[in-house]
Amino acid sequence: MAVVEPIRKFNDIKKVESILFKQNIRDFMFFVIGINCGLRISDILALDVKDVKNKKYIQLKEKKTGKFKKIPLNSKLKPLINKYTKRLNLNEPLFKSSSGERMNRFEAYKIINKACCLAGLNENIGTHSLRKTFGYHYYKRFKDIVMLQKIFNHTSPWVTLRYIGIEQTQIEKSYLRFIL
Repeated sequence: MAVVEPIRKFNDIKKVESILFKQNIRDFMFFVIGINCGLRISDILALDVKDVKNKKYIQLKEKKTGKFKKIPLNSKLKPLINKYTKRLNLNEPLFKSSSGERMNRFEAYKIINKACCLAGLNENIGTHSLRKTFGYHYYKRFKDIVMLQKIFNHTSPWVTLRYIGIEQTQIEKSYLRFIL
């Protein structure tokens, strides 16, 4: 199985958002939540409307770790979520498939992958790219690997750097600067 990459360029994120927004508001919303919260796709797809509607936080028990997580909704997410959930029932899944069932990770993968292809991204992209994109840009903005390690519940800063693709990027830059 190939390792998926984050979306490293801000302009590429905007391209994907634009494609998804035009395609389907649901698809746009799960992408935007993913890159702004850093949740795993399994946790995003498990959300119900009641978990986010008129809330200041997303609170959940992570499927993978069983740990409790409380994520404040930022100034971009709050109004988008309020608009998206306006006509939805509290007890229904936040993201439903075309058949009316809860969206699954394979469907999410197809949506993300297709949008990234249409945006011209050549990286290996998957559903986990959303979480990695959050981590990559969080680190680039704040340079606080310890906080990001805590957000991701990783065992060490080195695990987090490798996870978000910083280590490989630094190695490549180092090679390019080394000339004999």
